[in-house]
Amino acid sequence: MAGTGRRGKQGEHRPRTVTVVTLAFLVLLVAGAGWLYLRLNGNISTFDAGGLSKDRPPAGAAGRNVLVIGSDSRAGGNSALGGGEGDVGRSDTAFLLHVHGDGKHAVAVSIPRDTLVDIPPCKLPDGGWTAEQSHVMFNSAFSVGDSPKGNPACTQNTVERLTGLRVDHTVVVDFTGFSAMTSALGGVDVCVPQDVYQGDLNPNLHERGRLLFPRGRQTVSGQKALDYVRVRHGIGDGSDIGRIQRQQAFVSSMIKKVRSQGFDPGTLLPLADAATKSLTVDPGLGSADKMISFAMSLKNIDLHDIKFLTLPWRYDGNRVAVVQPDADELWAALRADRTIDGKDAAGKDAAGKDAAGKDAPSSAAAPVPGSGVSVSVTNGTRVTGLAARAAAALREHGYTVTGTANAAERDAGTTVIEFGPGEAGHARDLARLFPGAYVRGAAASGITVVLGHDYAKAPSAPAPTPEAAPAAASAGGGHARSADDDPCADLSYG
Repeated sequence: MAGTGRRGKQGEHRPRTVTVVTLAFLVLLVAGAGWLYLRLNGNISTFDAGGLSKDRPPAGAAGRNVLVIGSDSRAGGNSALGGGEGDVGRSDTAFLLHVHGDGKHAVAVSIPRDTLVDIPPCKLPDGGWTAEQSHVMFNSAFSVGDSPKGNPACTQNTVERLTGLRVDHTVVVDFTGFSAMTSALGGVDVCVPQDVYQGDLNPNLHERGRLLFPRGRQTVSGQKALDYVRVRHGIGDGSDIGRIQRQQAFVSSMIKKVRSQGFDPGTLLPLADAATKSLTVDPGLGSADKMISFAMSLKNIDLHDIKFLTLPWRYDGNRVAVVQPDADELWAALRADRTIDGKDAAGKDAAGKDAAGKDAPSSAAAPVPGSGVSVSVTNGTRVTGLAARAAAALREHGYTVTGTANAAERDAGTTVIEFGPGEAGHARDLARLFPGAYVRGAAASGITVVLGHDYAKAPSAPAPTPEAAPAAASAGGGHARSADDDPCADLSYG
């Protein structure tokens, strides 16, 4: 399997399925259409839930969790689209979708494929169980047992062990279904930060090849959509982390496309047909009426309140390590059903009471605690004096500015905050002074702010108000993407 990051093996380039279960659920909102129900009901496959752990986390405060897995096996029709080698089911794309109890917010947390995790005992096709594995790659859980359909129960067990969250439903989507969905939609609008050639998609060509994607906005579908979500080399730092950024942008754009077309049966039937044919689900979602019931819980979520994050991470060689305590804070926030801006979303009433009639906890923010924290500032733009302006604002909040400089490349659009080991909490606090900044872990020690044009356009560095609580769910994993964001924004890590 290919490693994540700059040192990943060049010879492996299996497709990364962008799993769009949110889309599949949205198109099933026509609960009264019996003709659609009958057709879709026959499409859905289920996996054996007997492989789920007997020692599972308890249910959270509110909300529901859906694990979405992308399968890239070459079995069946997948081989024609360039799937992974052999017939063993593999998964290099996964996210945990938390739908908040208020029915008005949802957040999808991507788990990088090479994240080092512990895999609990998992059931094999012959009925036996594996021994627990420690410090192994996350995507290996799906391949336990070497089954063509993969092992979604093992992946669910692994996610529950990693997060402490109970997974209510698990959905596997293959990329033949994904391809058909994009075609049924008439294409999805995407953006490419630079020209992409065949050699970027397949380094084994050892040549540039023909142009696949010109720089800028365009519409893709079918095989072209798969190529877009697969490409890794030649964009940003060539890592899987960067690809996750683009995949999240793709899913956001796909959801927007469905919403913009409305719920016309002529559009919905081929889309829903393709979506359900691509799904393998747990028995709890194993019929159209069950999926429709869940879909109804998503209908009132505004695009802006559908968020995408990446698990707080840092590089560990050519693998990915989980950043703590940031990750635990993220999972704790979801267990408590807090949104990424720290608000309680457990279905409070108008008086601010939760389901038990108790007062909801306050999310007021404290002042930014800069005292004793050192930060270096780099100007990533050609705006003269920008680093000095930011340094002055930081000193006002008690930070020690260790130096200012100009970046080698001066066209940064978004401010980036990089933090070394043990600095995640300080970086999260610092980000409140740079709204919209991209926060990420780094191997080097300390904290560095690379200023982008977003900061240059701001009149000053504003002090946070009590409503601007730090986003617990975004700490260490970069800022959240909303489903209504510009598809050209934040396309690549690195």
